[in-house]
Amino acid sequence: MNDDELNHIVRKSRDAKNGGFGVLSTSEQLAAAFILNRPDWLASAGYTMAEAVERLGAKWLALIPPAARILRDDDDGNSAG
Repeated sequence: MNDDELNHIVRKSRDAKNGGFGVLSTSEQLAAAFILNRPDWLASAGYTMAEAVERLGAKWLALIPPAARILRDDDDGNSAG
């Protein structure tokens, strides 16, 4: 896995989480929807889960679990205060 690609999708998912969903590419939007567990975002983008998986492809799908862990750890760190 390429760290640059992982960092990119984590950054884009953080943007989406903070209201920047509209400035993402379609693939970035779909990945962020999976990473942030937002199936409603898939629907709003006009994709079913199966269509989104096909659109993302294996390379981006492989980034989803580690990216989700990073964002979950971010949330855990922010709530620990």
